[in-house]
Amino acid sequence: MTKKLGGQFTFAGTTVSISRVGYGAMQLAGHGVFGPPRDRDEALAVLRAAVEAGVNHIDTSDFYGPHVTNQIIREALHPYADSLTIVTKVGGRRGPAGEWFPAQSPAELVSAVQDNLRNLGVDSLDIVNLRLWGDNGHAPAEESIAERFGALAELCSQGLVRNLGLSNTTRKQVEEAAAIAPVVCVQNFYNVAHREDDAFVDWLAQQSIAYVPFFPLGGFTPLQSTTLTDVAAQLGVTPMQTALAWLLQRSPNLLLIPGTSSRAHLHENLAAAELVLPVEVVTALNAIGAVNAPQA
Repeated sequence: MTKKLGGQFTFAGTTVSISRVGYGAMQLAGHGVFGPPRDRDEALAVLRAAVEAGVNHIDTSDFYGPHVTNQIIREALHPYADSLTIVTKVGGRRGPAGEWFPAQSPAELVSAVQDNLRNLGVDSLDIVNLRLWGDNGHAPAEESIAERFGALAELCSQGLVRNLGLSNTTRKQVEEAAAIAPVVCVQNFYNVAHREDDAFVDWLAQQSIAYVPFFPLGGFTPLQSTTLTDVAAQLGVTPMQTALAWLLQRSPNLLLIPGTSSRAHLHENLAAAELVLPVEVVTALNAIGAVNAPQA
């Protein structure tokens, strides 16, 4: 494990070591996060290589595929090491042609947890994120989440889920959820070029809540920035390594889940944990993303 890969985080009152650079399993599914992978053997090898390198934080969902990524994770890594934390999410479903639909009713959430348990091959899930649908599945939208989060909290009381988080959410919703059950992590869209959550990140750090940016490298539209490219060239690393290193230095409560279907790209991502950005580089990178609507 690289020397900077680990971090201490508290979940349900227990402090555990979690790799700050984890692995996002979305890309293990086929094109459009739908259907089987192009190369299943490589998908299995990527997961095993990640764990061998010290990664003990894997992010997934049973609606990736659907079912595909969880089944591959089970085939590659089951029985799981005690140190491995698998984070999944519920709140969506896939149509027959790969469409993305909300699945937000309490009954649908309970069913999704059962799907995750079955396909991962576990009796209890480490962390379940409630993926809120917000603005048609995109930006967060203010709405009460008490009924939905309460349904998941009930599964915690039954021992089926150990910890809860929120995805595509706002500070107000975190506060509403925290009055029902502890919120251990938030997963929102955030990277060096998309910084609307700047104040939210800082507030969550004050609450000792982990922040996990999805699409840390831009997602389906990879980050494009002349500044990022130039800075990376000066440092002798890739732009994507630079973007990940910026996130790691942004706040100590950030956990990263870059995804890849390639072992070479996996090790490139993990190497970002060793990269220390000089102050002048951080200043230049900070200028890439304008903070448009900070959540205070």
